[in-house]
Amino acid sequence: MSITTRPTTASPDMRRVAVLLLSALAVAASLPAAAHAIPSSTSHAASAPSLSASADPVAPTSAASDRRVSARADIWQKLRTGRGYAILLRHALAPGTGDPAGFRLGDCSTQRNLSLEGRRQAIAIGAQWRRERVPVDRVLTSRWCRARDTARLLAVGTVTAYPDFDSSFTVSSTVAQRRTAKVRGIITRHRDQPGVLVLVGHQVNITALTGMVPSSGAAVVVKATSTGTLRVIGVLPAV
Repeated sequence: MSITTRPTTASPDMRRVAVLLLSALAVAASLPAAAHAIPSSTSHAASAPSLSASADPVAPTSAASDRRVSARADIWQKLRTGRGYAILLRHALAPGTGDPAGFRLGDCSTQRNLSLEGRRQAIAIGAQWRRERVPVDRVLTSRWCRARDTARLLAVGTVTAYPDFDSSFTVSSTVAQRRTAKVRGIITRHRDQPGVLVLVGHQVNITALTGMVPSSGAAVVVKATSTGTLRVIGVLPAV
């Protein structure tokens, strides 16, 4: 027995269904490309932080990337060849906020300390500074273990404890202002000196001096004016 097929004419409803199916297939075919494009754009924006305190926030275009690279290169060049610059470095990654109850200055087990990632970050920062040939003059650090360990892991010079850069998170405003004035004074006295003065400390201290809020492992580059005020030159983002 044989079966004979005869052509049939599609109804208007069938044609509409076919058109809808073809449209859906076309949209589905375009989805992988769009999904791929979104992470690329997001990654580009995230990898281009502002590197200069005066940089305007702009879209991550090629021109904007060029400006950011130039700003960063300019900061490294100033540090290599200039006089009187200071780097205010916030300690590397240390999970948490403040310090635990029972904090004791001489006992790291009672403090908030660098994580393994934070220790690696401090080492990477020091390696970057050496690659950029930053001529470090002195390294002064808060006596808090997370700051002291960051300073040591940088491996860019002899580390000296500097109590006036201890965390001001829990002290009175009078004590904090006195410490800030002393730190400003030491940066001012360095104004005409060769080499870079490095101070490793805490966000609260750096914000009091500059008005900026660096993330863990980020640094603010400053230079004192003839009147003793601090001028922010730029930011070295965390690595």
